[in-house]
Amino acid sequence: MDSSNKAVVTDKPHALCIPYPAQNHIKAMLKLSKLLHHKGFHITFVNTEFNHQRFLQSRGSNSLDGVSDFRFETIPDGLPPSDLNATQDTHFLCDSIMKNFLAPFSDLLVKLNGATSKNPPVTCIISDGFMPFTITAAQELGIPIVMFFTISACSLMGFILQTK
Repeated sequence: MDSSNKAVVTDKPHALCIPYPAQNHIKAMLKLSKLLHHKGFHITFVNTEFNHQRFLQSRGSNSLDGVSDFRFETIPDGLPPSDLNATQDTHFLCDSIMKNFLAPFSDLLVKLNGATSKNPPVTCIISDGFMPFTITAAQELGIPIVMFFTISACSLMGFILQTK
């Protein structure tokens, strides 16, 4: 690749998108990611290892091939691999997110922004509103972040009122 092409690649905004690891959250974040990609963003979509494997099983191992500026990355979810239904227990999953996600997510950001990365540096993070650890990582690395609530306003209001 010549230097003029490299300049175009590095000038492209790079959004890292991370949904809450549940089907509808992933689906909504993936739709937003596709829209941003269509508008010229480089996208890194972060999923848990468990959900990534489910995606590959349902769509086939070649389903993620072909688009170099739309990448999928994974982080561990900290759930026991022997319990295939652990992701269905919302309380258990939320607890795991708070305890286990920050370090691997931060490591991934450092890797993506490292000198050896073949991608442009991450210029912003779009995080599901139920993934608060991403704020800590973004602040530590000086990356702008926006929290995207993938649920409807009515659902969010119900969630807020339920916790009071």
